[in-house]
Amino acid sequence: MACASTAHSSITSAARLLDMDVVTVEIDEVGHLTGEALEQVLAGDERICAVVVSGGTTNAGIVDDIAGVVPVAHRYGAWVHVDGAYGGAALTAPSARDRFAGIEQADSFVVDPHKWLFAPYDCCALLYRDPRPAAAAHSQHAAYLDQIDRGESNPSDLAVHLTRRARGLPLWYSLATHGTDAYTAAVERCLATARTVARAIDAAEHLELLLEPELSVVVFRRPGWTPEAYQRWSRRLAKEGTILCVPTAFRGQPALRLAFVNPETDPAAVIAVLSRTMLEPDGS
Repeated sequence: MACASTAHSSITSAARLLDMDVVTVEIDEVGHLTGEALEQVLAGDERICAVVVSGGTTNAGIVDDIAGVVPVAHRYGAWVHVDGAYGGAALTAPSARDRFAGIEQADSFVVDPHKWLFAPYDCCALLYRDPRPAAAAHSQHAAYLDQIDRGESNPSDLAVHLTRRARGLPLWYSLATHGTDAYTAAVERCLATARTVARAIDAAEHLELLLEPELSVVVFRRPGWTPEAYQRWSRRLAKEGTILCVPTAFRGQPALRLAFVNPETDPAAVIAVLSRTMLEPDGS
């Protein structure tokens, strides 16, 4: 299995369960997995049968070069899975849709509605371009199961677990109540908030924007602060209920991360907190 170093930790866990090795592909200067870099790896390792592409990395919100990766992977006979657990919801937003060009040619795609589609926790959606290979891999057979009409679409045949509850029902009710336009507007507001906060960080003398946001994650740093200062500042404001802005690492260096998935977040309030609380050189 091949993926970028920025892929979610669950990819490594899944590979371990499948007894597969993970081959890491170099990312470009921004952080994207590209078709050109993938081809160099696939050409040198015929064992690779699957490629995982990020549709919005959890740490920085970066969308890999899906349009460049998919044809390369398919040329080598590899399955392409797009991990859109966090970022896939941006497909609903016209301002971000072009970042996902080529996703319609991927073999599978996952999105977690409990993250950015406002569904209850643990609601997850896995989509297949062609469900037949998934059914061949996952269908379970037993005397008490083989009475099921296999000609009908059955979610139990499309993943490793058999019995499941209707976790998507709350999302369905929400869509039926509010309509898809409400989701588009909500996601667009989150994207706009991220851009507004990023511009303010970039303009602040005491802060440094590390990456122009591609989706709704803003990664930045406070020059002069130690990792301990980041931790002190983050914990204090979280306990106060002021803001949740957690330390992370970006390109091997300590950083801070904001993720906007609530359309009601006021960017002006976020900017005010960052301006007011990050002036001290020791993070106090």
